[in-house]
Amino acid sequence: MTIQVTRVGRLNSEQVNSVLRSAMLAPSTHNTQPWLFRCTGTGIEVHADPRRILPVTDPDGRELVLSCGAALFTLRTAIHALGFHPATTLMPSRADPDLLAVVRPLAERMPDQKVVRLARAIPRRRTNRRPFLSSVVPKPTLTALRHATELEHAWMPNLDAEQCRLLHDLTARARREQLADPAFLAELGRWTGLGANTRDGVPSYAMEGSPADESWLLDEFGDATGDPRPAPLVVAIGSLTDDRLDRLQAGQALQRVLLTATATGLDASFISPPIMVREARAELRRILGCGVWPQVLLRVGYGSPLPWTPRRPLDDVLLDTLISA
Repeated sequence: MTIQVTRVGRLNSEQVNSVLRSAMLAPSTHNTQPWLFRCTGTGIEVHADPRRILPVTDPDGRELVLSCGAALFTLRTAIHALGFHPATTLMPSRADPDLLAVVRPLAERMPDQKVVRLARAIPRRRTNRRPFLSSVVPKPTLTALRHATELEHAWMPNLDAEQCRLLHDLTARARREQLADPAFLAELGRWTGLGANTRDGVPSYAMEGSPADESWLLDEFGDATGDPRPAPLVVAIGSLTDDRLDRLQAGQALQRVLLTATATGLDASFISPPIMVREARAELRRILGCGVWPQVLLRVGYGSPLPWTPRRPLDDVLLDTLISA
C-alpha cells in the first residue's frame, strides 16, 4: 500500500511523504523508532511516543528524546534539501511535553550544497556495530564533526590520553553491571537478534560480523595504561544541562554528526554502557570535566558495508493525519 499524506504548507503530498520517510531513517536505541508525526496545514509536528520507552535501559526517556531529536534534524535537512526553509519551534507546548517540535516549510530557497550533501547521506547512514579498520580519521574530519555538534548547540569535548584510559575502565565496569542484570538482558533480548521480517528492533542480519563478546570495544580506547589509539575516534556529545530541551538539541547534534561522518565515508556506532548506567554516566561527566552532561559516546571510523535496519510503515507513525492508499 502506498501512503500519501496531505500537503503541508508549500510541500505537496509527495514531498511530505518523502521527508517523513527520510525522518524515519534516523537512529534510535535498539531501533525502537520512538517517534510520531502529525501533519497539519502549515507544519509537521514531531512527537515522542512514550509507548516505546525502554523501562530498564532508559527509564527517564532520555534516549527516547535523543532519538526524536535525530529524527527532527533529519526532517529539517530533508525539507531544506527540497528548497524550503524549515522554520522550527522546539518544545512548543507546556501542556504536551511529548510534542517536541513543529517544523514549518516556508519560502522557497536555494539549498546550501552542504545541506544537500547531508541529505544524500540520510539513506546511506548505518549504525556499524562491527570492529573498524585501523585507518586514521584525519584531523580536519574531527574538526568538521566538532563544528557539526556546535551548530546544533551541543558540545564535543576534547579527550586526552588520561581521559581515554579512564573511559576504558568505566566502559568495562558499566558493561559488566549491565550483563549481570537479568532485567537488562531480558529487555535486550526483546529488541535485538530478531528475525528478518521484523519492522523494528535489531534483526540478526544487522549484527553479523559483530562479536558476541563486546570486549573488543575497549581496545578502541587504547591500552588501559597507554595512549589512545589513533583510530577509530572516540568522541562524546554533551549539553550544558540535562533537561528535555537540551536532550532534544543533543539528538539533533548527534544526527548532524552522523550524517557529516557518513558524507565523508565514515561509519559510527554507540558506546552505550557508560551512558546508560546511571552511576557510570555521573562518573563520565566527572571524567569529561568541562561541566557538560554527556548525552552520547560514539566510535567513528572506517568500516565495511552492511545492510540497514528495518523501519515501520509510515502509517504506523502518523497521528491524526489525512492519508490515502
